Amino acid sequence: MLEKAEQQQPKGKKRRRPDEDGGGRKRRGGGAGGEGPADGGRKRLDALSVGYFRRVGERLGEGFEDEEERDVFVANVLSEVGGKAALVATDRTGSVTLQRLLPLCHPDRVGEVLAELGGASGSELKALCCDRCGGHVVESAVRQMSRNKEEEEDEDEEGEGARCGALEAQVLSLSQVVRDNGEDFIGHVHASHVVRTLLHVLAGCLGPPRAEPRPGGKDRSSAPPLTDFDVPASFWYELRRLTETLMDNVHLSVTDASASAVFQTMLAVCHRKRPKLCKQLLKRIVAYLTSRGAAPGVSPLLVFLKDQASSRLVDTLLQLSHKPLLRDLYRNHLRGQLVDLALHPIANFPVQRLTAAAAANQKLYPRVFDELVEGVEAILAAGHMGVIVQLAESCAASGERQAELMQCLLQAFHCAEPGSRHVCCLPLFLSLLTYEVYYHPEPAGGDAPAEVPLSSICYHGSRLVQALARFRERSQLLSSLRTLTPADLLTLATDPAGSHVLQALVTTSSDKGRGKILRRLEGQFVQMACSRLGSRVLEAIWSGASVSHRQNIAQELVGSETRLRADQFARHVWAKFALSHFLHRKSHWQEIQSGESKKKKMFSDILE
Repeated sequence: MLEKAEQQQPKGKKRRRPDEDGGGRKRRGGGAGGEGPADGGRKRLDALSVGYFRRVGERLGEGFEDEEERDVFVANVLSEVGGKAALVATDRTGSVTLQRLLPLCHPDRVGEVLAELGGASGSELKALCCDRCGGHVVESAVRQMSRNKEEEEDEDEEGEGARCGALEAQVLSLSQVVRDNGEDFIGHVHASHVVRTLLHVLAGCLGPPRAEPRPGGKDRSSAPPLTDFDVPASFWYELRRLTETLMDNVHLSVTDASASAVFQTMLAVCHRKRPKLCKQLLKRIVAYLTSRGAAPGVSPLLVFLKDQASSRLVDTLLQLSHKPLLRDLYRNHLRGQLVDLALHPIANFPVQRLTAAAAANQKLYPRVFDELVEGVEAILAAGHMGVIVQLAESCAASGERQAELMQCLLQAFHCAEPGSRHVCCLPLFLSLLTYEVYYHPEPAGGDAPAEVPLSSICYHGSRLVQALARFRERSQLLSSLRTLTPADLLTLATDPAGSHVLQALVTTSSDKGRGKILRRLEGQFVQMACSRLGSRVLEAIWSGASVSHRQNIAQELVGSETRLRADQFARHVWAKFALSHFLHRKSHWQEIQSGESKKKKMFSDILE
């Protein structure tokens, strides 16, 4: 198989001879042969072995003609790995190759690899998990438990019976090693990731594989989607034992970022798969956090909220807490402190989580709202727009205090008085600028603002208006939208943040209100169709438009047939709106559109 891998080497590149590797000493043997010299007391793979696994990785990237060829290749590579799995796993090239190879193996074979990595008693797993490369291999091996059910079904069909117990045994063995060395695992930057993957697997829910962070890459704060799978009964009992052991080290969760992440994962997976266990863990963690010493009359929870590591754990606590626990946290520890916390650079994030969680509690949310609304202008000045946006989203979700928040925002942006300034609210909200800053009115001028082209649309301003668009009473937003010039509406439709706003406002309007907006957009439909973002807004408008509105849009678009058909975005609009049909068989097109409109109305009535 090594010969086959070598045959796949790209032509035109000179292959390094064994005796040309660094030290000039001729090496003997082939394949994943031996061990290199000790480097600081640590054995490493020799250059020949590294080259072999690099070629294996290239062969894996080429794919296989059938499963038989793949299985033979995998078996041959694993035979080369045998006896030196730990060396391969801790080498950068070998680690990456093993991570790609393990998903192609039968789970039972993965269990054998994991058994070799752990040694006779599993004691070697600790050092391996603490290694940057080795930890990834262990994670990849443990993740293969999600394929157990599929493999068992395939074997049952073939009459072989289930024989996937080897990997299950090794996962339980790894969990035992973690329980025996809990503090060392959860506090280690690499081993903590293994513990988090282990918690996911024991609970039976798994996200996408962990990737190495890229320098300068953006941190995706949203949680990845999880996929549920069946786990053996032994995992349910082991999950409880592991969580009990982790709780013995709860003190690390407030001082160490890696340990805090482990506890966040523990709570998240238990909330998803073991809600009763999650409630118990939440109560115990809250009891610990609130029992720490603090200044007289000051809740210790306030200290943890302002710390970088522990605030993330408190953030998760607030998100997952059941209603009684959430009420207790607010009543006994947070009441009267929300504005000060919202102004803090770290604590404002847990405040956002509390506001979101309180939206589902009719008794708690009005109290949280009344406290935060008093500091809206100060929070805006501090630049913590996430708090304001979440307040608006919670008002929209709960249906509570919507009019009060709208009036408060008008005052904060200095467009509440006189009433003629209300129509200026949309540009102010989108740009997060006050009336004076945005319009630069003359000192002795009247109330009529100077015409300022719409330009500064920011992300949080877009999210704020999208939340306000879900309010029961949104006449002020729509009135403000109708005062924008056609050029401003085109800017809004083609802006990355503004396009979502226009779509939200148009689609939530009544037929009469939508017609007024569409009349303002006349003459801009062709340019919208030729824009990546504008074409999406146009499609969203079309899906909710009446037959007469669709006819007006189509009539304008068909006048630029050549341009639309040639544009990479507009040609999809042309096809989706059936504009060729409209051009040549207009009456038939109208019948089809009328039928779609009636069908859509019928389904909407059923859903309502």
